[in-house]
Amino acid sequence: YKGWHNLLAASDPLACNSMEFKSNIVTCEWAANKVDDVHKSCPISAKFAPAAGIMDTILDHIGYTPLVRINSIAKDLECDVLVKCEFFNAGGSVKDRIGKRMVDEAIRSGRIKKGDTLIEPTSGNTGIGLALAAAIRGYKMVVTLPEKMSSEKIDVLKALGAEIVRTPDDAAYDSPESHIGVAMRLQKEIPNSHILDQYTNPANPLAHYDGTAEEILLQTGGKVDMLVAGAGTGGTISGIGRKFKEKLPNCEIIGVDPIGSILAQPASLNAEIISYAVEGIGYDFIPAVLDRSVVDSWMKSNDKDSFLMARRLIREEGILCGGSSGSAMSCALQAAKKLKKGQTCVVILPDSVRNYMTKFLKDDWMEEHGFVDPAIAQQQRVNEWWSDHPVSNLKIQQPFTILPSVTCGDAVEILSSQGFDQLPIIDEHNCVLGMVTEGNLLSQIQSGRVHSNDPVTRVIYKHFKQVTLDMTLRDLSRILEHHHYVLVVTTQNVFAAAHKVHAKKSIYGVVTRIDLLQYITSNTNTDKGES
Repeated sequence: YKGWHNLLAASDPLACNSMEFKSNIVTCEWAANKVDDVHKSCPISAKFAPAAGIMDTILDHIGYTPLVRINSIAKDLECDVLVKCEFFNAGGSVKDRIGKRMVDEAIRSGRIKKGDTLIEPTSGNTGIGLALAAAIRGYKMVVTLPEKMSSEKIDVLKALGAEIVRTPDDAAYDSPESHIGVAMRLQKEIPNSHILDQYTNPANPLAHYDGTAEEILLQTGGKVDMLVAGAGTGGTISGIGRKFKEKLPNCEIIGVDPIGSILAQPASLNAEIISYAVEGIGYDFIPAVLDRSVVDSWMKSNDKDSFLMARRLIREEGILCGGSSGSAMSCALQAAKKLKKGQTCVVILPDSVRNYMTKFLKDDWMEEHGFVDPAIAQQQRVNEWWSDHPVSNLKIQQPFTILPSVTCGDAVEILSSQGFDQLPIIDEHNCVLGMVTEGNLLSQIQSGRVHSNDPVTRVIYKHFKQVTLDMTLRDLSRILEHHHYVLVVTTQNVFAAAHKVHAKKSIYGVVTRIDLLQYITSNTNTDKGES
């Protein structure tokens, strides 16, 4: 497309339907200080001052977020470190800006009308921003998002009237099972539905080019030497980056990308492709709205440093931010070491701790995921008599398993007749493919998304924990605080040939909270040392 504004002004109101125009995207012709730059004409005016008096709707409380000085954490740096607290937006995150902007642009162009359904694949925050705008503007909202996203985000989305569809964490972005693939399928099935699509919608970076960037320039008097921001869709860093390249060409733009994502450049930085726990940043594909040419350098963040820094921001600065804020700040402290006295580093803090009350804010969750120093964890540990006992002490019954060819209807009958809440799904080699749960089956069948004669793989649930027989019951109890069940597995060495050995995991059983509780209560009155 010729430029973000050009696309918004296209005569065809469907021009920015990402699922239709992805194949037509060409290189944007934007360049810093270009005389005839298409970005100079903004169809929707931006406000760069806080509203006074009474606001018409809560949407007027999006933008002009505070810029706050970091004191304790940055005390060893010569430069000033300022944070843009985006969680002060109405919906609690930086994504409120693009949610409002995308909806308003779609209304302005005539693309959507009241009563239509908006569908969005998201990590949660964009869904909240869109659901907020949809609730006020009069639209239905469907959000597709991966299983790993926090329950707090789900609860907020439901409260705003959005319908939630969960998708597997490990699904590739271009697979039918991904949150993007499911959104595309739903758009075909639901009449008068639209995917505004943050990944390619130019209103995403424009919200930051016209708003966030201008606010920072106003708040700092145009004196910024370094900007550090995490990259998800890339709209934030691209929008701010383009504006800064025009206004502050000497400002260094630093992108933060989690280990496991592929957004960073050069590609050698992305050698390790693994899953990560931080939400809202990083992807396994390059979104169309991400302009990496405005990013001067990239830094890779890791989960442990991110969550520990987020907790420091809360404890030492009183800034109630989320995990990706910790990612940006931990990298910013490293990058800003080269700045001198009188220089300024601005860091974008995308969302608040509200979305993660049951995650990194909890000591148990941090310890379970290995994000706490072992010595500190030991000091915090309450030494229950059973805590060091192995999982093998539990009375674990070998579970029933089902093959992927079993129908949903048959799975319901098996669960009912055997009194189980969940069943492992295995292949012909006894390898675990996933789980089918009573709750997920009920939800999918009641909603009409699956039918009784559909294969059980339509409702397979891959977000489950596996433990070994030698794990301690204390570690098991921490996992069961966040999961209804765990799969106990054993590892066998299988010889395929004389010198070829591979490890194979076999199902030993399924353990639930009641199994642990029964063990503790049944042994309470016995000799604890021999239990």
